[in-house]
Amino acid sequence: MPEEPALLTIYPLGGYGEIGMNCTLLETARGCVLIDCGLMFPEDYHLGVDVVIPRFDMILDNADKLLGIMLTHGHEDHIGGLPWLVPNLAPGTPIYGSAFTLALVEHRLREHELLDRVRLMPVEPGQRKTLGDIVFYFFPVSHSIIQGMALGMDTPAGRMLHTGDFKLDPSDSKGWSTDVEAYRNFSVDGITLLMSDSTNVEKEGFSVSEAMVAGALENLCAHAKGRVIITLFSSNIQRIQSVFNIAAVTGRSVLVEGRSLVNNIQIAIDLGILRPPKSIYLELAEAPQFADSEVILLVTGSQGEPMSALARIAAGEHKQLIVHEGDTVIMSSRSIPGNGRNVTKLIDKLYRQGAEVVYDDLADVHASGHAHKEELKLLLKATRPKYFIPVHGEYRHLVKHARLARECGVLPENTIILEDGEPVSFSAEGFRRETRIPAESLLVDGKVVGDVGRQILRERRTMGEEGLVIVSLVRDAASGRLLHGPELVSRGFIFEQQFSHILDDAGDIAVEIVESNAEATDEQLYEKVRVPLRRFFRSVVGRNPVVLPIIVSV
Repeated sequence: MPEEPALLTIYPLGGYGEIGMNCTLLETARGCVLIDCGLMFPEDYHLGVDVVIPRFDMILDNADKLLGIMLTHGHEDHIGGLPWLVPNLAPGTPIYGSAFTLALVEHRLREHELLDRVRLMPVEPGQRKTLGDIVFYFFPVSHSIIQGMALGMDTPAGRMLHTGDFKLDPSDSKGWSTDVEAYRNFSVDGITLLMSDSTNVEKEGFSVSEAMVAGALENLCAHAKGRVIITLFSSNIQRIQSVFNIAAVTGRSVLVEGRSLVNNIQIAIDLGILRPPKSIYLELAEAPQFADSEVILLVTGSQGEPMSALARIAAGEHKQLIVHEGDTVIMSSRSIPGNGRNVTKLIDKLYRQGAEVVYDDLADVHASGHAHKEELKLLLKATRPKYFIPVHGEYRHLVKHARLARECGVLPENTIILEDGEPVSFSAEGFRRETRIPAESLLVDGKVVGDVGRQILRERRTMGEEGLVIVSLVRDAASGRLLHGPELVSRGFIFEQQFSHILDDAGDIAVEIVESNAEATDEQLYEKVRVPLRRFFRSVVGRNPVVLPIIVSV
């Protein structure tokens, strides 16, 4: 029997099997819609790489059918890939999102001089927007950034829901908390598909509320004798508002240091979202002198970034701020995987300077923006999906969330675990998996995108661990006779003055190779010199440096 034509195909391009780089393409007969376009920060082995972005081939192959981009919220792992995608899209491509999300996108695209290539289309909870044959509904959600949204969809394949990143927090901003009752009404007859955030599926119970965090911060500020220094994610506007409220209650002024914090605070103030205290200073140069007990410093550096405000303060390298004996430093954030060592070193430096440091292992000074297990159960039971796809998680999170869906009534054969590049189509008969598409992530290194591959990373790692030896020589183009050199220079390999005889011996080997290969081309001679010298260094020194021959024929 011929296959039923696909009514909707979902292409997972990022965020399926990793946390970050969220990107999903939906395709129907009348066009395509992209949900989110995020980036991921590099791992330790991505030496020199700035960011990691999804492979956009599938989007670009369908660029003429792209009806728009839907953004669930403004975190970098959901909007950060746009500067690399937008230049390849048709001018005027619409991007939909909440006012704050689009303000962050506007700031980012303006930095890249790309703002005139798109149309930013603000939407609010309760609105509907039709793109092709998909009707989108916008639901507010609680998260660690304001104005996040879930996406309800009426599609040719049935009613669906994509949660975005969410948690259940009744204390969240009025009008922007996750409304389970709205989901229940949307799913009154059941829904065809639920795609749900899986990040915290391993955590039992319910997530900590922002109200609890605010209470813990206020208690610490009220009892602090000296300055309070608070670092947090610069996009966490609701917690920044809590800090402002605490400053007003405790009679402290707020000094802000760090470009991303200043930018986001100013955006939120301009949108009327953030209510700053009377005594707030976004420019330290404008701040008068205060007694230590009258100040809250709000600074960047929650991940121990080397050039962040808090890192420079802890190292004694900040031009205007130093740690005072008796300062209380509050790390109101979690360590992103891979940053734990930097954060630990930062905390140690702060203690050496005489500060007291409070972090989430010691007090409830941070709340995750992702739903815990019981919250995920509530959503599953409220929506009663026929099919379930876990999103936004490493593979184990996806597996455990699929198991949770089965516990909540989804048939085992209807739980669909996808990884990047594994499309799935829905038709009148049900669903089917499609042929895998290329979805390997792209590494961004400065202005270079995608050309930094395994070989380059391997060479960088080798140079860092084993060092570099440069072999330069000049030979006659006609006869192949050596005219000058070889000269050997090493970096990060051996101390040349103490072990110069090793480089001399290597030079003798290079001479023999050149003289016995007079007819070889420069390219051929390159390998004939490189390979034996690496073998020589490995046998004599026990090291395996990168050997770089520079051969000039004149």
